[in-house]
Amino acid sequence: MADRVVQMSSSDVTTRNGAAPAAASATAVKRTESPPGSSAEAAVPAAAAETSSPSSQAESNEEASKQEDQVISQLERLPRLGRGHESTGASAARKTSAPTTAASEDACKTSSAHGAGNNNEDDKGNEDDDVDEPLPLRGLNEVEGADQVEVTLSDDRALYTSAATFEELGLPVELLQGVYSMKFSKPSKVQAVSLPMILAAPPRNLIAQAHNGSGKTACFVLGMLSRVDTTKDVPQALCLVPTRELARQIRDVIMNLGKYTGCRVYLAVKQGEEERSQPRVTSIRDHIIVGTPGRVMDLLRHRVFSGKTIRILVLDEADEMIDTQGMGDQTLRIKKLLSPDVQTLLFSATYPDHVRDFALKVVPNANQITVKREQLSLDNVKQFYIDCGSSEGRFQVLSDIYGSLRIGQSIIFVERRRDASELARRMRADGHSVALLHGGDMTPEERDRVIDSFRAGTDRILISTSVLSRGVDVLATTVVMNYDLPRDRTGHADPETYLHRVGRTGRFGRKGIAINFIYDHWSRQLLQEIEQYYGDRCHIQAVANVEELVSILEDEANF
Repeated sequence: MADRVVQMSSSDVTTRNGAAPAAASATAVKRTESPPGSSAEAAVPAAAAETSSPSSQAESNEEASKQEDQVISQLERLPRLGRGHESTGASAARKTSAPTTAASEDACKTSSAHGAGNNNEDDKGNEDDDVDEPLPLRGLNEVEGADQVEVTLSDDRALYTSAATFEELGLPVELLQGVYSMKFSKPSKVQAVSLPMILAAPPRNLIAQAHNGSGKTACFVLGMLSRVDTTKDVPQALCLVPTRELARQIRDVIMNLGKYTGCRVYLAVKQGEEERSQPRVTSIRDHIIVGTPGRVMDLLRHRVFSGKTIRILVLDEADEMIDTQGMGDQTLRIKKLLSPDVQTLLFSATYPDHVRDFALKVVPNANQITVKREQLSLDNVKQFYIDCGSSEGRFQVLSDIYGSLRIGQSIIFVERRRDASELARRMRADGHSVALLHGGDMTPEERDRVIDSFRAGTDRILISTSVLSRGVDVLATTVVMNYDLPRDRTGHADPETYLHRVGRTGRFGRKGIAINFIYDHWSRQLLQEIEQYYGDRCHIQAVANVEELVSILEDEANF
């Protein structure tokens, strides 16, 4: 019998066919039925669980290993989404923390990777052209009050219970202190549903869909911290991500949530000149490693740490990690070097069908959490477009906007790197403090400085290519401007990248404004294609002139 899927919300629990199960509540749902022959380990607390016999577990591990061998050979035949190597961009954690204090750095230390040079260059940009590839769609903010998710459980013999408070999770006191220090009052929807699965005994695999602002980073960070034994000076948790920017942000979340645990974090990303000048690290004794697949594979290849001590593996942006050329192969090879019974957690906002099928082969017997697509909305972002008359007219409109009022922090998206650099030069000449980020020849140190400066508010304007469309979470970002509307490789509009660009504002339920610059027939055509793609969910209003646009911005200044 196929799995039944339970929908969980704050007000009701229903099966997929709409019937309410007996004694249904928002916190307890009966286990779904598993297909005949599936492994049946517990997915919730051990009191409700039955474990497999050692022989059946060994057979399961052997079968999983065979599947991984087949999957690696099949990887090159998977349909691609038109992306190349790992992005150079600032793909960000959906939920970021405040800057780490000195006290937290003393309690939860961090390191940087100093292995041998990485020939794969995790963060290397696309050298073939002047356009940076965006990362794929990850979703926008939840509609207020809409918190229904689907839970598919691989075991039909136990009761699933979500958590109404962090105290119910049975976290160690040190982790609860970290939670309180980050001002978390109660679990978000995704946290309430996923954390009991992640923290269960015995550990279970999880494939989770969680969109921007859902608190998913804290889910897997608490999972990693809960699996670490700080009395053992060996790596026990590994988190793989597509970019150095995302790795840095997750590192910061770990340091803040784990500040009272004594946990140490190792940052395994592409090295800058300063790091390469230091002695090569020959052994890692930190408890958690966060990094990009190429760098982590490099460290494993040089035996800087052993994969056999890793107890939990996390793939953030799992669709990107699996479906990007080169990175997916590296990710699977890393997993094969870990213990067969390592707990594996996959988090992403979207799972195209072929990626989900692939993930189920890589992560067998996994529980699944799905957020319905209709739960996503652009309602908190007001979208406008203005006809600038010509390509050069765009700069005049931009100058008039910034010359007329003081905008908080804003991001201006430009299609090509050289155009982004030229726009930054002209705006600086006009006296504006501008940061520039693209996937060209920027060094790791330069990229880090740009992100840190914009996050700190030193630079209030960030000009970027689409590489930042899954960019940093800066809550003060109130305006996004599409100087160039996004296009795919065929020249048509790229609605998913548009959605992600606009999603840089209006973060975590806040309000924001998106402004689109139109200047010729083709840019108008792109806008129409985007509107047609999203239909009623995307209403982009026309603005007659700069004066009207400035008036709108002034009215919305007090978000």
